Amino acid sequence: MQTMQLMEQLEFHTPNPYAQPLHVTDSGRILRFMFKPGQSIRQHNAPHSPFYAVILAGEGLFAGADGREQRVGPGELVIFEPGESHQVRALESELVFVGFLHGIPPELRG
Repeated sequence: MQTMQLMEQLEFHTPNPYAQPLHVTDSGRILRFMFKPGQSIRQHNAPHSPFYAVILAGEGLFAGADGREQRVGPGELVIFEPGESHQVRALESELVFVGFLHGIPPELRG
């Protein structure tokens, strides 16, 4: 068993948000995302995996395939289906969330 403190040693980058790998195996990836206010990730997708995001701190606007932004905050879970286009934008405060993906895409395998 392993444990991690998800709100310690946060690392915010400029000019782009930071996606820190916390745990990477053949069965999946766990990433911690850290956004400064106003930072965003443009529309993209995870073609081979659903993407689950658990918001830890701050508020952000998340948009799925329909492009409709939804405000989410701490304690909320956001679910994107495999291949679903999505984007994220931090609002007035720092945004921290953990993202979970299944498997490793072929281009990241060693």
